[in-house]
Amino acid sequence: MDTLWTDFINSDWHDFRESGKHEDRLVLSSWQKQFLHDWQLKSSVPATNIELKALQTLRKLLHNYTLAIVKESSADLIDWNELNRIMAQSPVIRQWNKDDQENRHVTYIPLVQDWNSVMAEVVSDFVHTVLDQDIQRIRICDNPDCRWVFYDDTRSRTKRYCEDKTCGNLMKVRRFRAKKGSSRSQ
Repeated sequence: MDTLWTDFINSDWHDFRESGKHEDRLVLSSWQKQFLHDWQLKSSVPATNIELKALQTLRKLLHNYTLAIVKESSADLIDWNELNRIMAQSPVIRQWNKDDQENRHVTYIPLVQDWNSVMAEVVSDFVHTVLDQDIQRIRICDNPDCRWVFYDDTRSRTKRYCEDKTCGNLMKVRRFRAKKGSSRSQ
């Protein structure tokens, strides 16, 4: 299950194949456009240098909170006042709406559509996950070269890799080769 906040954190891309390559996709206009489009958010692109610094700071903050949640299985280390401060930077209008299936819900419409409103939405999504979901399902990919954050929505709660077809297969091959190599040396 992709979430807004995990997609945002994962903009700090690391090559999962041991190359050591790293890319901060947050600074790329193409990534910004795609991110805004995918999550139906609006802001000017490209983000200014000041906005980029704020976005990178938020990403680091949420990543640190995620690490603490994964390590401690607790949200006790989260500074809720800091998250409230970020969400307060984007006031919203609340509207009652119906979707295509006639389901009723409240929609939050930012008064200003800028990177502050995007950050508020990212934080809000993170907070909803922490408060409304099982935080023990928040994971960091077991491939040490990947580092992607994801929410394990599998029934068995045993997902270890961000993607089975990429990191999962790669780690399976690595384990096989390591096992084969150790049996040869004996």
